[in-house]
Amino acid sequence: MAKTLVFGHQNPDTDTIASAIGASYLLNTLYDQDTEAVALGTVNDETKFALDKFGVAAPRVIETADTEDVYLVDHNEAAQSVANIAEVNVLGIYDHHKFDFKSSAPLYIINKPWGSVATILFFEFKTANVAIPAEIAGLLASAVISDTLLLKSPTTTAMDKEALAGLAAAAGLDDVEAYGLALLKAGTDLSKKSEKELIDGDAKSFEIGGHTFRIGQVNTVDIDEVLTRQAALETEIKAEMAAEGYDNFLFVITDILNSNSKALYIGAETAAVEKAFDKSLTDNVIDLPGVVSRKKQVVPPLNAAF
Repeated sequence: MAKTLVFGHQNPDTDTIASAIGASYLLNTLYDQDTEAVALGTVNDETKFALDKFGVAAPRVIETADTEDVYLVDHNEAAQSVANIAEVNVLGIYDHHKFDFKSSAPLYIINKPWGSVATILFFEFKTANVAIPAEIAGLLASAVISDTLLLKSPTTTAMDKEALAGLAAAAGLDDVEAYGLALLKAGTDLSKKSEKELIDGDAKSFEIGGHTFRIGQVNTVDIDEVLTRQAALETEIKAEMAAEGYDNFLFVITDILNSNSKALYIGAETAAVEKAFDKSLTDNVIDLPGVVSRKKQVVPPLNAAF
C-alpha cells in the first residue's frame, strides 16, 4: 500500500519543507501511521542550507499525489496545492494562514495564527510528549527563523519565541542569532537566478476581490540591486500573466537586514494597489517601509482595498 503523503505548498520554503518532515515524523510516531514527507518543488538555497546543516535529505518532488490519502502543511488553498488535490482525501491540515479549505468529510485541522507551522508542530510534539530528534528540531528551528525573519517579523508571537528556544536547545544550536543570519543570507544570493526563478521562487496565487493575484517575494540585502533587473523582470512577469491568466502580479523585494520592502506591480488596478498601501507607484514600483510579511502586511491590505 502506498504511503500517506505529507506536503506543503508549491514553490516550497523552509517552513513548508521542515514542517512536512516534522509532521510526518510525528504522525508516524504518535499514531503509528505510514507517511512520507514530499515536496511540490525543488528546495531553495535557504532550505538546502538548513538540510545540509542538519544532515537531512531533501524530500522527493511530486507534481501529483500518487496515493489516496494526504496531509497538508503550511497551506490549505487548492491553488497552492498539488495538481490533483480534488482527487485525494485530505486527512488533516497543519497551517497558520487564513482558512479557505472546503471538505465534505470531517478532518483533523490545526490552524493557529502563529509565525510558522514549525511552531505549531513544536507544541504538538510537546503536548504529545514525543521527543523531537535533533535533526528535525534543527529543521523546525530553521523554519521558525525563516518565517519570522529571526523573530523580527510582525507575524512573530510569544509562542514562536518559546518554540525557537526549545527547538534550538533540542538541536544543539548554541548561537541562534549567528545561525539565523547565516540561514537567511543563504537565500539572498540572487545573482545566479534567472528572472523567472526570481518571480516564481516564493510565489503564491490568491483570489482577491474577484481578481486573480500572483504575489511573489524574494529576500535580499540590497533591494536596488534586484531592481537593476526591472525591465527583464517585467518582461517575465507579463509573459507569466499571459500564460497563466493572472490579472495582477505583485513582486515583493524584501531587505531582511533593514526590514523594508519595495514591490514591482504589473496589472490594471493601480489605484487599488496604491490605496492598499497608501503609497504611490512610480515606474511600477511602490515603496513599502516596514513591510516584510506577505501574510500579514501584503494580502490583508489588498483584500481591504479590493
